[in-house]
Amino acid sequence: MKKFFAEFKKFISRGNVMDMAVGTIVGAAFTAIVTALSNGILKPIINTIIYYLCGGNADALNKMYTPLVKVWVLDEAGNATNVLDMTKSIYIDWGAFISAIINFLLVAIVLFCIVKAFNKVKDANEAMSNKVKRIEFKVEKGIKLRKKEQEFYDAYKAQKEEEAKKAQEEASKPAPLSVSEELLTEIRDLLRNQK
Repeated sequence: MKKFFAEFKKFISRGNVMDMAVGTIVGAAFTAIVTALSNGILKPIINTIIYYLCGGNADALNKMYTPLVKVWVLDEAGNATNVLDMTKSIYIDWGAFISAIINFLLVAIVLFCIVKAFNKVKDANEAMSNKVKRIEFKVEKGIKLRKKEQEFYDAYKAQKEEEAKKAQEEASKPAPLSVSEELLTEIRDLLRNQK
């Protein structure tokens, strides 16, 4: 648990608003899924377990909830029966409470896993950047690179050259015409053809 909070603190201290926004959106979407799972599947199962733990009979329904204000169902004569009117009574729904706890735990675990995966990718990028900086420093100082460092640096330079080549090709392409420029060009060509 201590590691969880340490990683969470590290995530928060980075202060990247986009990361937080993406996390919030994904969290909200996942929360809807977990809420549906919790209310539609887990809560009925939990209530069934509580029902059978309380005896599994008609009296068990009264034990499943802790009534705070009891309103009894009336018979035809208007006399109170020994059955609670759950629509008018005020009660504590233990199944909903347990379901909400499970809901929270599921959302927290999934969000933690998302944040942890994101931090792992970010840390790997930082490690790669640091490795490149160390190798470039050695190259600048004329320090001989080990075989693995040389192979890594050669692959890194080849990738950068490829990216630069692609960027240059993109820059050398003529800019696409906007819709208005295309319309003006077509009108100009039509007018030339009419003469």
